[in-house]
Amino acid sequence: MLRNRLLKYINITIAFLCALGAAAVYWFLLRVLPEAGGTLTAPVSARASVARDGLGVPHIRAASIEDAHFLHGFITAQDRFFQMEFMRRQAGGELAEIFGRTALESDLESRRLRLRRIAEDHARRLPPGDRAAMAAYARGVNHFLETRRGSLPVEFALLRFDPRPWSLVDSILCGLQMYRSLTTTWRDEIVKRSLLAKGDRGRVDALFPVRTGGEVQPGSNAWALAGRLTSSGRPLLANDPHLQFSLPGVWYQVHLQAPGLNVAGVSLPGLPGVIIGHNERIAWGMTNLHYDAQDLYIEKLDVQTGRYVFRGQPAQAVLERDVVRIRGEAPVPAQLQVTVHGPVFVTDNNQPMALRWAAAEPGFDFPFPELNRAANWSEFRSALARFPGPGQNFVYADIDGNIGYQVGGRLPIRPHHDGDVPADGASGNFEWEGTIPFNDLPSAYNPPSGMIITANQNPFPPDYRYRVNGNFASHYRSRQIQARLSARTGWRAPDLVSVQTDIYSGFSHFLARQVVAACRMGGCADPAQAEAVALLTAWDGQMRAGAPAPLLITLVFQHLRKAVAEKASPGGGLIYETQMAPAVIEDLLRHRPAGWFDDYHDLLRKAFQDAVEEGARMQGRRSDGWDYGRVNQLRLAHPILGGVPVVGGWFRIGPIGMSGSPTTVKQTTPRLGPSMRFVADLADWDRSLMNITTGQSGQPLSSHYKDQWQAYFDGRSFPMQFRQVEAKETLEVLPETAGATHR
Repeated sequence: MLRNRLLKYINITIAFLCALGAAAVYWFLLRVLPEAGGTLTAPVSARASVARDGLGVPHIRAASIEDAHFLHGFITAQDRFFQMEFMRRQAGGELAEIFGRTALESDLESRRLRLRRIAEDHARRLPPGDRAAMAAYARGVNHFLETRRGSLPVEFALLRFDPRPWSLVDSILCGLQMYRSLTTTWRDEIVKRSLLAKGDRGRVDALFPVRTGGEVQPGSNAWALAGRLTSSGRPLLANDPHLQFSLPGVWYQVHLQAPGLNVAGVSLPGLPGVIIGHNERIAWGMTNLHYDAQDLYIEKLDVQTGRYVFRGQPAQAVLERDVVRIRGEAPVPAQLQVTVHGPVFVTDNNQPMALRWAAAEPGFDFPFPELNRAANWSEFRSALARFPGPGQNFVYADIDGNIGYQVGGRLPIRPHHDGDVPADGASGNFEWEGTIPFNDLPSAYNPPSGMIITANQNPFPPDYRYRVNGNFASHYRSRQIQARLSARTGWRAPDLVSVQTDIYSGFSHFLARQVVAACRMGGCADPAQAEAVALLTAWDGQMRAGAPAPLLITLVFQHLRKAVAEKASPGGGLIYETQMAPAVIEDLLRHRPAGWFDDYHDLLRKAFQDAVEEGARMQGRRSDGWDYGRVNQLRLAHPILGGVPVVGGWFRIGPIGMSGSPTTVKQTTPRLGPSMRFVADLADWDRSLMNITTGQSGQPLSSHYKDQWQAYFDGRSFPMQFRQVEAKETLEVLPETAGATHR
């Protein structure tokens, strides 16, 4: 009897807990999902609609461009508002206010960069058209906040805070956060300065080339094919920019329609308009130029008084006082001295250094709403002439059969230095003299080859009239793209996805052959080494997860890179890591110059032996059982729910081994990879393809939270619905005078 009563109480308790859990799931996760159907009243000028297709991509049809931007802000906030909140706080240095002390260092760096002050200054100077687009977008975001107060995404309930309204400054902060992630050359200056302090100038300079001689002009990770090379006779354009992985991903897909506007592609949450995509007449892609947009200046500064010297005259640094709020703790005061060059950002060897950054220069036009309406090459370039940065490579194609390439962004002119190491700030001899005129930036239109091939390499000709510096990529990806595209004609959109997902590394394959040749001359007789040599001998150069050879050659490269850097600057082997390092290694092994190493075969054998030993420590003595995917491994997690026991797995992706490497077309590391894949078919827009990494929604229980991941991982893509939209749900939006809000 007692046993039955106990079982009854246990069952009741379990049922109660299940009901409580179900109620919590509904209240925190399901109730807050966006309204994709029904009707909604909003401050729009006329009736509008938002049709969502099978991937949750919103197709917005509005009576005016202003209404389209309003609804873009509203719908993006529905799906991604916590991501937007995180971005504006990350840029503004306000994460510790909600996450506590763990975010303090991030906040302090954002304050040192003065991102909020820069954003406020840019907001005051916005051109009227750009301001109107951003203001409409902000009104849409705020309409979401006003109508969903009390049922915001789960992160706000878990972190127990209410967001403030959205503003133009917040949108600019989101843009500056992207600018910040794509311009980090000040760190390279510190590394090179450290190597020069103990090393040989000539050798250290050789570690940091700005070109490799193998570039396929121009540069970035996109390409276009003229109609004579495609099956349709019309151009194809492909783009897969490489950015840091996140969940949700960087991009938000959208289709905007209004009189004078019909554009589809990806947008950046927090900003209006399509960043990469196509309209009815043109398509475009873009990726990072890697031009040096930052300079450190060594200041003769008294940090106590703020007095410093500039052009031989005394000057006074501006003291900016700030406070960083920390959740559950007293605020932390922060103060910053700002010289004529910028904030005193870093101190190295007790020398204060100020950072000059192109993002902080006056003027922050936002030309994408204008670019979205461009109908030809001339209008496209006219919009890009206003693009402030970060420096980008733009690839273009139109329905008339033209293809083009254009560098965009305000790139500083350095007449008297390269910007590769910190400059003397006191003399005034190393100042920027404006920016490179737009018409002097690299550009190409309908090249004779019929193709524009780009992969982050240096696009500036060797005899360019201005000094060029940057952390450009080596030539391996661009060479492989060229080899693939030149091998045939009759290309179709799905074929270009296979190029985007190519995992052959010309560098790693070359290095493997070099190791094999060195070992055949003797010195690799150990059984474990012999087994590893056999792996490299049979290897096809594919950087495939699950295979052992890619891991082995990656370790060989790392040991070689360290040895080369140590030779140039004793003690500096661990800090040398640049995109050009593979090209530096190959150049040394091909030409074997005197003065570096006495015996290059010994160099290779030593790196190989060290790699075999390291691999054995990592994954066991049998090298044929090694797995490259265990080191090139991706882990993605929801920033809040990903760590929850038991159920947290639903909110995570991985760990999963990824194929590809920094020198493959599919550039993949544990930190970054293709942030989306886009192929525009200029013969039929509805045959264009696009997919993002995970899914449209940042809402954890949305069916679109990670519904694109498997296709992304497998190298498949989805048709972009443009003229023919298969709506799964449609939200009708009525002007506020037409009725009450439906929820």
